[in-house]
Amino acid sequence: MNLFNNIPILVTGGAGFIGSNLIEKLLIEGANVTCLDNFATGHRHNIEPFEMNPNFRLIEGDIRNAETCADACKNQVFVFHQAALGSVPRSINDPATTNAVNIGGSLNMLIAARDSGVKRFIYAASSSTYGDSESLPKVEDKIGKPLSPYAITKYVNELYADVFARTYGTESIGLRYFNVFGRRQDPNGAYAAVIPKWVLSFIEHKPILINGEGDYSRDFTYIDNVIQANMLAALTDSPEAINQVYNVAYGDRTNLNQLANWLRETLTQYDSDIAKVEIQYGPYRKGDIPHSLASVDKARKLLNYNPEFDLKKGLTEACKWYWEHLK
Repeated sequence: MNLFNNIPILVTGGAGFIGSNLIEKLLIEGANVTCLDNFATGHRHNIEPFEMNPNFRLIEGDIRNAETCADACKNQVFVFHQAALGSVPRSINDPATTNAVNIGGSLNMLIAARDSGVKRFIYAASSSTYGDSESLPKVEDKIGKPLSPYAITKYVNELYADVFARTYGTESIGLRYFNVFGRRQDPNGAYAAVIPKWVLSFIEHKPILINGEGDYSRDFTYIDNVIQANMLAALTDSPEAINQVYNVAYGDRTNLNQLANWLRETLTQYDSDIAKVEIQYGPYRKGDIPHSLASVDKARKLLNYNPEFDLKKGLTEACKWYWEHLK
């Protein structure tokens, strides 16, 4: 039995890394999926596999346009709101656009979902919300001051979702993603995430650049763990679980030196010369928090979240995908 048989579902940012993986899973589960994307950071090749599927529809548009949001939300049961301008450095370089998309666009989507009677609004929150809080592991109700414009925008999304729940009775669930990686994540561009960027460098035998001394650590989270959390957020019927924010991670941390070595070790299986690739060190990056580690106890308890992929298992899958698609 399919989990979402003939249920209309909207995925914003559906041509992006996480969005396209969500669409793939939703179509497998029988949903009628609408993708809303302006292709600012998403890619058409991410959704090409779905274009011949009769249950897939694309709306090319921008969440900064309220009418576009209203049109996309019509007759939808669930909204998975993944559209955003990611990247801390991007937000530092251009805070105004990050604010317009991540706050203004998300507010447009909340209003459209409310007005269309959407059953539940599931949105991408971020571990950046923890800001300068030094406590580890990160627990949902203990956050610090934001360290970047991006972090501010993602926290404001949570505040708006909470106010809409209290004021209009909107059902929402926020998922604070921790350093997600996996298939379809773009390795190119100035704001590429660290894992795909390093994978590409290794494959091309170019030096790896680590910001700082490699001692900063992250809770790297494989895409399939994130997909699981999104499915559970839509399917839960527990009143206690709704209108909450959850950490979505594996619940372990790895520093950048370890990550680089594991990537090299994994990719060397495909090309022995990768073992010779040099690792270089540069200055620490503005806005970066030193350490990130999630407690996933709340998601386990209320959503029955059970992440299956630790970092090494996820890297094995991701490196295999990149080797097949980047060569």
